[in-house]
Amino acid sequence: MANNPDRLPLDDLSIFVAVCDDRGFRAAARRLGLSPAGVSERIALLEKRLGVPLLIRTTRSVSPTEAGHALAERVRPLLNETRVALQDAASSRADVRGLLKLNVTGAVMVDILPPLVGRFLAAHPQVRVELVVDDRLVDVVATGCDAGIRYGEHMAQDMIAVPIGPPVQRLALAAAPSYLAARGAPSHPAELPAHDCIRLRFSSGAMVEWEFEKAGETIVVDPPGRLIVGVDGAASAIDLACDGHGIIATFENWLVPAMDAGRLQPVLPDWWIRFPGPRLYFSSRFMPAPLRAFVDLVASGKPIPDR
Repeated sequence: MANNPDRLPLDDLSIFVAVCDDRGFRAAARRLGLSPAGVSERIALLEKRLGVPLLIRTTRSVSPTEAGHALAERVRPLLNETRVALQDAASSRADVRGLLKLNVTGAVMVDILPPLVGRFLAAHPQVRVELVVDDRLVDVVATGCDAGIRYGEHMAQDMIAVPIGPPVQRLALAAAPSYLAARGAPSHPAELPAHDCIRLRFSSGAMVEWEFEKAGETIVVDPPGRLIVGVDGAASAIDLACDGHGIIATFENWLVPAMDAGRLQPVLPDWWIRFPGPRLYFSSRFMPAPLRAFVDLVASGKPIPDR
């Protein structure tokens, strides 16, 4: 029989949800700053109080039971709202304080987000910022983040999206002068498969698409790629292009410094496709004070010029 579940401490529920999210006692303990034995003991006590098993434990993994999964799904958003309420209480004075946790695509980590975070930290010295870099579209609330930053993906209906960074960007192609001197420059995107191409791959496994547009004609090219680099290594991929190893396609703003320095030359610039810039998205249900302050900064700041 359950031992008075009405008096369950929130800390034990937070630990339980962390174990479910991290799929193990050690990973959850590491994130929470506790010992694995202590985490296991707290979960066992929670199960004893409720009178039902919440986790299936094996030598290799930990997974929730049906009752445990249902409990985690219902408790997780409540814990997130509790965290927001506590942050708002801590920020009720003149200074904004607490944690701002953002789940962001790596594409904004090169030159869009860092200056904004720098300005935000300078304006709010009592705020801590955690950036979770992940190229998948995730439920930011379920992952314990306050907001996410993505490009054009479908958002849930209860999400608010705010433009952040340049309103319009372009997918640009470039290659080193030495490569173009040796192999020649393509005159049409259809010629790209005959060239050495440097492709970027998302963490999901999908390749960054090479799409082009000119005078109403749109074409998608999928060259095999002599070099394939994960998007997290985009800076190294650009260096490889500068060293003459092939044609690279990526954000124009990433290539501009190398093109301005003469290390890269534009390829097929008339075909570069334009697309909307990134957006900051967050749940309309609640907005902690640090996020509210960050949104205000984004809305009032000078936009990054569209090149």
